[in-house]
Amino acid sequence: MLSDPTRLGNVEDGDPEPLFDPEFWRRRGELTAAPGGRGAAWFVGEGERQWVLRHFRRGGFIARVSRDSYVWTGEDRVRAFAEWRLLNLLTDRGLRVPRPIIARYQRNGLIYRCDLITQRILDTETLSALLSKAPLPEATWRAVGASLAQLHRAGVDHADLNAHNVLVDSKGMVSVIDFDRGRERAPGTWSTRNLQRLRRSLAKITLGLPPGRYSAENWQWLLAGYKAR
Repeated sequence: MLSDPTRLGNVEDGDPEPLFDPEFWRRRGELTAAPGGRGAAWFVGEGERQWVLRHFRRGGFIARVSRDSYVWTGEDRVRAFAEWRLLNLLTDRGLRVPRPIIARYQRNGLIYRCDLITQRILDTETLSALLSKAPLPEATWRAVGASLAQLHRAGVDHADLNAHNVLVDSKGMVSVIDFDRGRERAPGTWSTRNLQRLRRSLAKITLGLPPGRYSAENWQWLLAGYKAR
């Protein structure tokens, strides 16, 4: 386990293991499937304790061979632990990312599976969901760019920067989620690759939407926000 007791709060019977079981939350009436997450992410809890529970699953071709198991190379390399540590660092720096609550792995010989619980960022929608409803104002595009610039200035390489991993709240504040395989790096071309990945994602998700949801001008607004920071 990797956790911060001040964030975890009181745990039933002093055992955090049930917290990683969706059925535990379902019995309490506190389980909702989260969008995305390859079907392995849920909103759990209520009141002040509203969390996101994510079971790590593979994507792409490798998922056909192994859906959720990873090769054991040491505790320091556990993916849930790596993401917990990165999120802990970024929240301590005041960046708008999910606050990590607790992570675990379950090892079986040379393979392991893992889970992560983070604080849910309330009153938000993904950039992709917002674009599915209506065009976004220039201020939102600039805010997205500024938020990404802040991450990049902190040296954070987001491995899967796409329109599903950018959240916007009702006040136009932007957060970024899902830092699996993310890491701190020295300045380099990786920041450009991050932006290019997001640009491809925006083009893909808006391909079948009504005209005006995403344009070259929108992207220039995002870059203007990025460069202004």
